[in-house]
Amino acid sequence: MAVVAFDAQAFLGRYPEFVPISTPALQAYFAEATIYLNNTDSSLVTDVTIRAMLLNMIVAHIAALNSGVGGQAASPLVGRIDQASEGSVSVHADMGPVTNSQAWYAQTKYGAAYWTATAPYRTFRYFPGQSYVQGFPIWPQ
Repeated sequence: MAVVAFDAQAFLGRYPEFVPISTPALQAYFAEATIYLNNTDSSLVTDVTIRAMLLNMIVAHIAALNSGVGGQAASPLVGRIDQASEGSVSVHADMGPVTNSQAWYAQTKYGAAYWTATAPYRTFRYFPGQSYVQGFPIWPQ
């Protein structure tokens, strides 16, 4: 297997809204993304192409949270805006019905896409051991 190397040009081709962000910042976001998704030979995501797409989704999520989207400043709100008023300006943000594990990812469309795409990797995995039948040893003697 292999590890994914960050390709800023490919990332910006997929997510052009992050062009205003410097390449060193994007590389730092990629390094941070590897905290959330293992980028080693031990990763549950063994297909390097899929792992690259997932890591780029996390980079986009981190970039949106920290640097903003489309040249706009990052929003200080956490969650989605579910109520807004105009007179005397009032805004209410709500995470909606999400689990604690999902909440951080649900703040942006990129994180929500990552959360959905990684569902197969977050399921319970059972690896059965050897069966034991009465009177028969498990290991050869």
